[in-house]
Amino acid sequence: MSVWSDLVGQDAAVATLRRAVESAHRTMDSSAAGGGHAMSHAWLFTGPPGSGRSNAARAFGAALQCARGGCGACTECRTSLSGAHPDVTLVRTEKLSIGVDEVRDLVRAASMSPVTGRYQIIVVEDADRVTDRGADALLKAIEEPAPRTVWLLCAPNPDEVIVTIRSRCRLLNLATPTDAAVAELLVRRDGVDAAMAAYAARAAQGHIGRARVLALNEDARRRRHAVLQIPGQLSSIGACMVAADNLVKASVEEAAQRTAVVDEKERLALSEALGVGTKGARPRNAAAALKELEEQQKARAKRAQRDALDLVLTELTTWYRDVLGLQTRGVDLELDPTGAGGPHLINPELRNELAKAARGSTPEQTLRRIDAILEAREALEGNVAPLLAMESLMVSLASPR
Repeated sequence: MSVWSDLVGQDAAVATLRRAVESAHRTMDSSAAGGGHAMSHAWLFTGPPGSGRSNAARAFGAALQCARGGCGACTECRTSLSGAHPDVTLVRTEKLSIGVDEVRDLVRAASMSPVTGRYQIIVVEDADRVTDRGADALLKAIEEPAPRTVWLLCAPNPDEVIVTIRSRCRLLNLATPTDAAVAELLVRRDGVDAAMAAYAARAAQGHIGRARVLALNEDARRRRHAVLQIPGQLSSIGACMVAADNLVKASVEEAAQRTAVVDEKERLALSEALGVGTKGARPRNAAAALKELEEQQKARAKRAQRDALDLVLTELTTWYRDVLGLQTRGVDLELDPTGAGGPHLINPELRNELAKAARGSTPEQTLRRIDAILEAREALEGNVAPLLAMESLMVSLASPR
């Protein structure tokens, strides 16, 4: 199994990356000094959520370090993919942004010569979250790269990365993989039953990570089903307020579950480093350090809550997409989604409820409901209070303008 095995539905992108690796290795092997770039020293991987852009960047980094171009079995491949390779830095923020101090640390790492590998590789999985000041520091490093440093930036689309940075990167766009390709990966890699893999791939709409969670986690499937019941429950303003409150409380609880273990480990590690609790110890600046950690953890919890609500919005979108498809006759109510054929329902297990919703509203109303979901997503990204954003959305779904 090579490093490219899990990049399903990305044949064109993988072919491009393979050619770049071959070119880089030819130049590296033919140069006694090993200097210079045989390819672009900065890449921007883009693609919709779940398309595998960060996995593609990691695979590319591993292949650049591997003498065989990404065999997947050697130490270089395994450590590069896991983040243990000394010359591969993997960056993924759990906060809302990547600040200038973090970027400067990356720039310092990028300026160093490789310790054991062929290249010094920096993978930034959330390049769209780099602040303006951080982008200024990053731009200088990309404009004046060290001879054997490669920057691999990832973002949902090029427009979310500052123009001066993206203009200096080679763009590689990943497509949304097909349901069949995602299902095949779940069966092959994770041992998922074929029927469950087909359901998870269809429900996730090309998001590989989400499909894996749905396939392996019954609680995730249960939560998704509960979200898809919401449109049928919005019978009054009171019901809208209750639904919004329940969603926000659930997102807070989910965020706490996701971050609790990491938060506790960080607190214990910092307390031990500062000597807090040690008899007679009065570490200087201990309170400030603990306060800073608390702020970082709050930021992480805020992002986790927003991610949980964003997933709710995604699931609701699939509901109204199905409704609109039925109203416009764009999908066949009876078409088997697991077989060959034209466009089909994302949620065929709810076909009776979808048919009822389609008969009870117009395509124009459904489009306005979809617009309301997009507006709620923008509101959350703009730091509108989650409860206010969800209350507004529930009312809009109950009675679109």
